[in-house]
Parts: sequence; structure tokens; C-alpha cells
Amino acid sequence: MTKQRIALIPGDGIGVPVTEAAMRVVEASGASVETHAFPWSCDYYLEHGRMMPEDGIETLRGFDAIFLGAVGWPKRVPDSVSLHGLLLPIRKAFVQYANIRPHRLLPGVEGPLRKSDFDILCIRENTEGEYSGAGGRVHQGTGDEVAVETSIFTRTGVERILRFAFEQARTRRGKLASVTKSNAQRHSMVFWDEVTDELAAEYPEVEVSRYHIDAMCARMVMAPESLDVVVASNLFGDILTDLGAAIQGGLGFAASANINPDRSAPSMFEPVHGSAPDIADQGIANPMAAFWSAAMMLDHLEQSEPAARIMAAMEASCASGVGVIPGQDSTDDITNAVLAQLQE
Repeated sequence: MTKQRIALIPGDGIGVPVTEAAMRVVEASGASVETHAFPWSCDYYLEHGRMMPEDGIETLRGFDAIFLGAVGWPKRVPDSVSLHGLLLPIRKAFVQYANIRPHRLLPGVEGPLRKSDFDILCIRENTEGEYSGAGGRVHQGTGDEVAVETSIFTRTGVERILRFAFEQARTRRGKLASVTKSNAQRHSMVFWDEVTDELAAEYPEVEVSRYHIDAMCARMVMAPESLDVVVASNLFGDILTDLGAAIQGGLGFAASANINPDRSAPSMFEPVHGSAPDIADQGIANPMAAFWSAAMMLDHLEQSEPAARIMAAMEASCASGVGVIPGQDSTDDITNAVLAQLQE
């Protein structure tokens, strides 16, 4: 099999060690990949005045997938600079409109709820909505200062993310929960609801439920086992997936994929725990989310057997008690435990 090319952006803080650990696990899984690392990060910004070079997008375009560790160091570079200088441009340039985040407890992991039988797949619209970047500020520095942030919802954008979610529900348990706030946002969110209803007619085998964002937050805590596929806008999906990470044991298990569904450009995979400057260089970052993201990447690249081996090794490691309690095991200890399971 021809080796598939992976662009690595380790980024900042704990992104660097978890990316290194994830690639050791990918290699041990038998995956057929070759990697090339790029130093784009807040350090790069402080040296060059940009988060990535002008030709960064075109450089990445030639890869089969992108693996991102984490980006951000707010005490040195504002998050608005690091996010809009690297992560969002990649998502938008490569039309990675579907953000996928799985939420379930791995064996041996105890979440904060008295429930363990949930398996939720959150689908977040990833390129427009509340994070479109449309707006501005006038009269800055005066008592009349005004800031406007405009959400952009296009029929193309809403329909394609909803259709993607319907397709995911069709392959799982056949249940789709669409999340809005249409009682308060009577233009964008009512529009989302209308498109949901239109598409539901094309998927009679999928049971569709509609929730407001506040009600969905409560349901994810009180009855997570009742949910299958959850789809939401960029902002609401961002909120719900952090809640999902909390109930699955913490950000150390929060994997994600930024998908270009038609494969016309590379997709990007990343753990979503952030760069965690407070524990950077301490060797205690949990790399499980990076391993899970790497397995999602291999699945997307149609290397399903190595992906399955990684997931099985992670589950066996957690079941043995390694990597399940934040801060108890070092990054190396967890990585070595998963590698040992892969060797078996």
C-alpha cells in the first residue's frame, strides 16, 4: 500500500508531546503513513508575525490528512490571533465543514455521572454560523463604541451539515437530535429548523428530535443514554462538545475530526484539550485524546484495521487502570501501556 502523507502541526504546549506520542502509536499499529512536521505555533508567530507562512494552505493541500496537536498560548499571543491565524483558515480553506466528536466512556474510565451506557456522536457545523468572523467595531476607545458580530447561516452550509448528520444517524442507531434556540433567535435558528424538517422527509428511517440548546445541555447530563447523533451550529456545537468531553471523563479523552466529506481537500484531526500551558513541560498530559483522534484519522484514510487496533489497545490500557485518572500517569507511562497492548 502506498504510504499516505500526514502533515503534523504539533503547535503549542502539550500539543507537542501528545503529537509525538500519537505518531509512535500510529507507527506501532501498522498504519502505512509518512509524516512531515511543521513548526507553526505561537513561537512561530512571535518570530515571523504570522501563525503560518503565506503559502501554508497550499503547502498543506498536498497532504492526505493533517494532524494538529494544539494551538494557543494566551499570555504570549491572544487566542483571537492564534485561532484566526491557523485553525480557522485551515478549516475554511479546505471546506472542513463537519466537526465530529465522539462521546462515550472507555472501559475503566469513571465519568462524573452515575451512567456509563451512553454513546453520543456530536456533529458541529464548522465553517460558518456564529464563528463566521463577520462584523466589526466602530468608535473604538470612546463611550459610543459599538461591536457587531454577525452570524452567517447559508442554505448550503446548513443543509450540508444536516445531511451529513442524517447520514451518520442512518449508520448508527437511527436517532438524530437537532439543536437550536429558535424560540429566541427567530431568523437563523428558525431557518435551521425549517431545513431540518425538509431533510427529515428524505430520511423516514431516522427519528428526529428538536431541542433548544439549554434543554440539550440538561439532557446530556440527565439522560445521555437517550442520545445518538446530535447536530448543532458552530457555537452551540462547541458548547455541547465540551460538555460531552466532561461526561466522558474529561478533556484527556476528547477526540475530534474536521472533515471535508467529499475529500476534495485534506481533513484535519486533533485532540481538543487545548495547549494547557499550566501543565506544559510537566510530562503529565493524557495522550488518549490524541490516540483517539489518530484512530479517527486512519479510519478516514480507509486504514480501518490499524485504527481498530489503536482503539482496542486504548480500551485495554484503560481497563487495566492506566490513563484513566487525570495526572496519575505520565504521558510516557500511558503511551508505553498502549504500545504494549499493540504489541500483544
